[in-house]
Amino acid sequence: MEKSKAEQLVLIFDPERCTGCRYCEIACSFQHYGTLTPERSHIRIFVDPQRMELEASDCQHCEEPACAAACHEDAIAKDETKGWVTLNSMKCTGCYSCIFACPLSCPWFDKEHRVAAKCDFCDGDPVCVKYCSPQAIRVGTRAEALKFARQRYRREKSA
Repeated sequence: MEKSKAEQLVLIFDPERCTGCRYCEIACSFQHYGTLTPERSHIRIFVDPQRMELEASDCQHCEEPACAAACHEDAIAKDETKGWVTLNSMKCTGCYSCIFACPLSCPWFDKEHRVAAKCDFCDGDPVCVKYCSPQAIRVGTRAEALKFARQRYRREKSA
């Protein structure tokens, strides 16, 4: 059954809940590469210097993914049913176009395999969510993510 774009699942990050433990990064790197190395994770936790709070950089599985549009090899595709943007590493030539095109620079260059890599939503069961004990990362619909972002940034503007 095809979901509307508003019903497609995405990751929602709440910086007020994040403790900076980086278990999400460790779980992701272990799931995909069998190593406990945050640098090999598809999600990145960092300090936002403007707000001085923790923030996450993770693929938003965009409705119109710039990374896919920039890929010369058609290695990145959007699954219109699930909403996930996936990367086929067998087609990737490591040209960096997707990395440069993404507004969040979510695809990253895997030096060991010489290809781009990015979140694949763990086929619908993201391990980053499972291992986030403060529940700073959760799975929600695209509509819920938009509502959360609007509330968060509206509150910041009025403060």
